Amino acid sequence: MPQSLHILNAHIIFATKGRRPWLTTNIRERVWAYQSRILQNLECNSITTGGIADHVHVLCNLTKKFATTKVLEIVKKDSSKFIKTLDSTLRDFHWQDGYGLFSVSPSHFDAVKKYVLDQEGHHRKETFQEEYLRILKKYEVAYDERYLWD
Repeated sequence: MPQSLHILNAHIIFATKGRRPWLTTNIRERVWAYQSRILQNLECNSITTGGIADHVHVLCNLTKKFATTKVLEIVKKDSSKFIKTLDSTLRDFHWQDGYGLFSVSPSHFDAVKKYVLDQEGHHRKETFQEEYLRILKKYEVAYDERYLWD
């Protein structure tokens, strides 16, 4: 085969440090757009971002040029720097250390995209912690709740 193909759809979730509600409605769209631009620059495609005040969801095709850990490191570090420039009250902003990354089959891509875009509506019914535990159970991930939250 003369060409290498790489299609890895991923749903990525990460939260603000301590799940503080830093991402107010007046900055969210700018943050999501900035994160999308970072991912585009890393050659990740089909990017959808969304979230609420204390966490973000990203749906994308991961690049083959960088390891996933490097992609997340760059997205979190660069967007954290950007967020701190938006307002002096955000100078202590940080993302949590960890993240969740879940594969998404092509047949579920559109449903996950809709889910990412409707985070505000979704979180009227379910907290971030409930959401994350539900996703872990769906993917049959063993976890110890003592280590999930910082």
